[in-house]
Amino acid sequence: MSNPSSPLHARHGNLTLLSPLTPPSLSRAWLTAPHPTLPIIATCSSDKSVRIYSLTSFTLLSTISGGHKRSVRSCAWKPGIKGESVLATGSFDASVGVWKRWELGDLNPRPERELDFTDKGDTDNADEDEEWRFALVLDGHDSEVKSVDWSAGGNFLATCSRDKSVWIWEEVGEDDFETIAVLQEHTADVKCVAWHPEEEMLASGSYDDDIRLWREEIDDWGCVSVLRGHESTVWAVGWEGVKAKVGGNDVDVQPLLEGQQEWARRRERSGPRLVSCSDDQTIRVWRRKPRENGPAQNPLSIIRTGSSEEEWVEEARLPSRHERAIYAVAWSHRTGRIVSTGGDGRIIVYEERWKSEAERIEVMATANLEANGESNGDHSTTAEENVMDMNHDTKNATEWIAIIEFEGAHGVFEINHVCWALRADKGKTYDDEEVILSTGDDGVVKVWLLGV
Repeated sequence: MSNPSSPLHARHGNLTLLSPLTPPSLSRAWLTAPHPTLPIIATCSSDKSVRIYSLTSFTLLSTISGGHKRSVRSCAWKPGIKGESVLATGSFDASVGVWKRWELGDLNPRPERELDFTDKGDTDNADEDEEWRFALVLDGHDSEVKSVDWSAGGNFLATCSRDKSVWIWEEVGEDDFETIAVLQEHTADVKCVAWHPEEEMLASGSYDDDIRLWREEIDDWGCVSVLRGHESTVWAVGWEGVKAKVGGNDVDVQPLLEGQQEWARRRERSGPRLVSCSDDQTIRVWRRKPRENGPAQNPLSIIRTGSSEEEWVEEARLPSRHERAIYAVAWSHRTGRIVSTGGDGRIIVYEERWKSEAERIEVMATANLEANGESNGDHSTTAEENVMDMNHDTKNATEWIAIIEFEGAHGVFEINHVCWALRADKGKTYDDEEVILSTGDDGVVKVWLLGV
C-alpha cells in the first residue's frame, strides 16, 4: 500500500494531509458534519457517540454519549440560529436525537470531557447549560435510521430509515416537534436525504436504485419526480449551491460566449442541480427541465399553479474513477467542485469547466454528420434532436474533469464519507479557503488541503 499522504495519479492538482483529528474514535466513524458557522465539526461513530472536534486545533473538544443504544449513523447541524448549536442524530436504534448547547465563545482546545446524557438532560443541573444536553428523542421509525438533514430554513427535519420510509418533522415550539409527513413510496431501504438549498424540496436515495424528490402540495407532502438511471443502491445525494460555478468561479461574473450564455440562462431557470452516487460506481448530475409555458413559479410561494410534477433529466455522468461502491459525494457551494469517496479508499475531486469553442464545434460537426446520415446512413430523429440540443448548448457547453485522484487516503480502510469545510487553522491563506474532511472505517477523520 502506498503512502497515504502522497498524491497518486493527481492529474491537475494534489491533496496534502493537513492533519488528522485527534484522538480518533476506536471504532468505525460514519460521517462528519461541519458546523454552519463555527470552526467545529461533529463526527458520528459506531460506538454510540458523537465527537465534537475543533478545526482550529484539530483536537477533540467533547464526546456526546448516552442518547443512543446503537451506532450513531448520521448527524446534521440546524442552520440559521445564533447563540445556540442544535445537532440532530440518527441511530441504528431507530431513534433520532436532538442535542443543544449554548455557545459561550469557548472553542479553545481543552481536555476531553465525556458528557453522559443518560438522564436526558436534567435541567436542575445548572452546569449543563455550558455543555451539550439531550433535548429530546424523536421516535417513529421501525428500523435503523440512516440519514438526517435540516431544511435550509431550519424549520423541517427529514429522516430516513431501513424501514423504507422518509419522515418529515416540523419544530412547532421549544423542544417540540410534530410529524407532518411519512413518505413510503420507496420500495427498499432509504439510504440518504438532502434538502434543496433554497426551496422546501427534499431528495432521497434508496436501495431500490431510485432518487425521489418530495414537495408539499397544499396540506400534504408528495413525490413530484422519480430520477431513474442508477443500476444499484443510491448511497448519497447532494445539492449544488444557489449560484452556479464553472471553473471554480461564479458564472455571473465571467465573460461568456453565446453558447455559454444560453447554458447560464438555462441553469438560472432550472435552479440548483443534484448530484448522486451509487453502488454502480457512477456519479450523475441531474437537472430540472424548466417549464416552457407559463410564468415562472416562485419556489417560496404557497400557491401552486398547474401540476406539481417536475421533469428531471440526467445532465452529466462524471468521469469513472472509482473501482468499488461510491459511498459519498459532496458539492462545494464555494467553488462548484465535487468530491467523492467509497469502498476503494480513493478521494476524487472533479471540476466543471467550459468546453473550448473548437471542441464544441467539432462535437457539433460530428453530430450534424450523423443527423444527415453521412456517418452511418441513419436519418434518425434522435440524431437531429441531438444537434438541436448542441446548438442550444444546454448540455454540451461544459464538461466535468477529475482534477485530483488520491488513493489509499485511509490506508487499507474504506472511507465512508467526505465533505467540504472552511479552513480554520492558523495556516489558512484566505477567508473562503476550503478543506476536505474524510471519515473512515479506521475511526479517523482527516483534514486535507487542496493544491489545484
